[in-house]
Amino acid sequence: MASIFTRIVNGEIPCHKIAETDKYLAFLDVRPQTYGHTLCITKEEIDYIFDVDDELYAGLWLFAKHVAKGVKQVVPCKRVCIVVIGDEVRHTHVHLLPFNSMEDVTFSRGAKVDLSQDEMRELASKIAAAVAA
Repeated sequence: MASIFTRIVNGEIPCHKIAETDKYLAFLDVRPQTYGHTLCITKEEIDYIFDVDDELYAGLWLFAKHVAKGVKQVVPCKRVCIVVIGDEVRHTHVHLLPFNSMEDVTFSRGAKVDLSQDEMRELASKIAAAVAA
């Protein structure tokens, strides 16, 4: 069965898209840990990040770097950090998290950012514009 990310890539499930190439897709996380929490994925469904071939792996990091710069332009924060867990969705992805303290990157906390669909759409549009610039 296709992962939820593959279904997003295939257009079966909508997302708040930020950037896309032929091999990668970036979109806002629907359950954000912080304001601006973005996911960068390989379009190819590969479960474990270290099973990704070297060229695709290196490209993912360059893609994430480019997207992170756009996130940082739009979201006030000290830094945008990267987190790779990879167990919650078995499809290679990295989390880009705008943060101001280490508490912002604690995935075990119960409270998450609550944004309406309109707020998500507006934020994605702003970040997408910054990435495209």
